[in-house]
Amino acid sequence: MAQLLIVDDERHITDRLSELVPWSESGIKGVHKAYSAEEALDVMEACTIDIVLTDIRMPGMSGLELSEQIRRRWRKTKCILLSGHAEFEYAKEAIRHGAVSYLLKPAKDEELLAAVAQVRTELEEEWREIISQERIAQAMRENLPQMRGNLLGELLLGKRYAAAELRDKMTMLSVPGFYEQGFALMLVRLEQPFHNYDPHSLALVEYAVGNMAEELFQPDCELWHGKDVHQYLVFLITHKEENGDCAELYRMLENKAGQLKDAIHTFLRGSATILISRTGVFPADLATMYDGTLSTLRKRIGDVSDLIMTVSDAAIGESETCSLSSLYELPSLSHLLEAGQWQQAEQRLKSIAAELQTEEQLLEAYFVIASAASSYAHKSGQRLSDLIGPGYEKLTVGLPFRNAQQLLDWSLELLGRLSSEAESEKQDSRAKLIADVRQFVEQHLDEDVSLTAIARHVYLHPVYISKIYKLETGENITEYVYRIRMEKAARLLLDTSDKIYEIAARLGYQRAHSFIHVFKKHTGLTPQEYRDKYGS
Repeated sequence: MAQLLIVDDERHITDRLSELVPWSESGIKGVHKAYSAEEALDVMEACTIDIVLTDIRMPGMSGLELSEQIRRRWRKTKCILLSGHAEFEYAKEAIRHGAVSYLLKPAKDEELLAAVAQVRTELEEEWREIISQERIAQAMRENLPQMRGNLLGELLLGKRYAAAELRDKMTMLSVPGFYEQGFALMLVRLEQPFHNYDPHSLALVEYAVGNMAEELFQPDCELWHGKDVHQYLVFLITHKEENGDCAELYRMLENKAGQLKDAIHTFLRGSATILISRTGVFPADLATMYDGTLSTLRKRIGDVSDLIMTVSDAAIGESETCSLSSLYELPSLSHLLEAGQWQQAEQRLKSIAAELQTEEQLLEAYFVIASAASSYAHKSGQRLSDLIGPGYEKLTVGLPFRNAQQLLDWSLELLGRLSSEAESEKQDSRAKLIADVRQFVEQHLDEDVSLTAIARHVYLHPVYISKIYKLETGENITEYVYRIRMEKAARLLLDTSDKIYEIAARLGYQRAHSFIHVFKKHTGLTPQEYRDKYGS
């Protein structure tokens, strides 16, 4: 369903077209109004508009100039021009510059609906082409290396996928056959002079290293490479000959890694340190092998450069003993709280508690959970003590828990307080927004009460306002404005002796004729007939 913007400096024409033409018959979901080309551009900035129906002759910026700006700034938006006979040549010129259609004024409703339906069909065909399987497949082929690297980077950071989902992602990205296969991990730390390179030059070097590694390890091995948060290059390597001799495999890997280091020296004029892990099974052993390799780099190599080393099983074991994978899994606990994903946060807390074995781990988990809650509170502009009440005292007395269950009970209670406060704040915020919208509409019925004007008043995006209003009240803002106008019109007709044109003006209609049409459509009676029938 498309969004339509109607632009005309004569308010009664704009209002009549927006309110009386059954646009939904042409697949239009929302109708927006503007009374000048300048205001139309403001609406375009605030809302996603698919079709613009604009008059040509307007003071200031003309409809032709407007359509030209739209063509340059919003390439997917289509313009339909309304022109008199005198502007017919201008209309043809505008079509040559991007407008898709024109209609002679005064246009009948059937002509308007047909033109808009035709343009909407053209838009749908364009989007179908954009999202066509062929184009998507081509785009994926062009971006496969980066997408593969991104997936590997997520896995290294601890993001977990269900088995079927990870298999599907790997298949979609044409990742070599790693799943549930043996593999080794190779970590490459680029050193001098690469530390001083600008991002573009460094990216070229990293691309070159990836290509050199592919060339050196094939055809005996399959590689999958990416980059971790430390800016190290990470290669997963699987040998095509399964059940081969392990010692021979490591000799081969070390030999290839040596050739890669020499190639970096020779062709890129720089140095690198390379670590090779022991083998494991993907994806079960990935986190352990990666953590162990990083630990070895930190503890046994440090800032010494230009080395090759095979990581020992002891280093991996050390990392495995102390690591709490659920505590740092992506998305992190902080991210889950910030996104309001309360159920996922609860499951994460339970997973963390299930991994706790020592008092040290209990302390580590306690600090991370408390830090996440504190960060959430401060980013929400509140104090944690105000959010969680009496439970805050436990944060100030050191480690108040002796076992995982006590920590879990406290954490879940903390989570419940945070989620309840967030829900209450959301409801209060929405209630205030609804009240502000209604107050503005009721006080400005004789002025501009378009969605754009309301958005400017409450300092929020029009799409957000429209969606929240509909969600909370069950009716669209345009329906509410229309209903309030008609209800006020009925009261004024029965409770005052004001003339019809005076009532029309108080309701924002510049011409009584437009008001009479709208009122009759709503009640089945003209304003005078309504007054005569129901007045005392």
